[in-house]
Amino acid sequence: MVPAVVKDTMMRILRVMSLCLAALWLAACASTPEPIRAAPPGAPQPDEVRADPARFQGSQVRWGGVIAGVNNLADHTLVEVVSRPLTSGGRPRESDVTQGRFLARVPGFLDPAVYVAGREITVSGRVAGLESRPVGDYPYPYVRVDVDVHQLWAVREPVRDPYYSPWWYDPWYPYHPIYGPWRRY
Repeated sequence: MVPAVVKDTMMRILRVMSLCLAALWLAACASTPEPIRAAPPGAPQPDEVRADPARFQGSQVRWGGVIAGVNNLADHTLVEVVSRPLTSGGRPRESDVTQGRFLARVPGFLDPAVYVAGREITVSGRVAGLESRPVGDYPYPYVRVDVDVHQLWAVREPVRDPYYSPWWYDPWYPYHPIYGPWRRY
């Protein structure tokens, strides 16, 4: 039998560890705002809105992509975004597929040193109409979104293959004297 003092001490340690584990688990779930994680039902894509802006005026959207430019004005910031399809968690996919460009109107100041061209961003807000601006010499019709919530994503770091060292070399491949090609796999 275990003494009562030891049993009580173990129960206290178990409770503390359970609370710490639960706190970590809940913190992992709360890192991305809910409007960014979940797409609004029936939300249009940027190219759909560009084709018929009057139909989608005021619609709730969740769009994202790569920042092309930032322009700070007196009371808000305009972020020019090259739109990309989003993952189920709301992060832009790494691809060359684009759905056009849009302007995200974010209230307040966004630091252009942090929100630099090439960073990934996801915004949630309402469609506010079209705005024509030049891209080079071409007048481009931007869809403007009045942003409620935005998420600037961390820079993606390249991941090395964890299974093979770049310095490993098998000099007998595929004819190893002991592990021949018939025993290799």
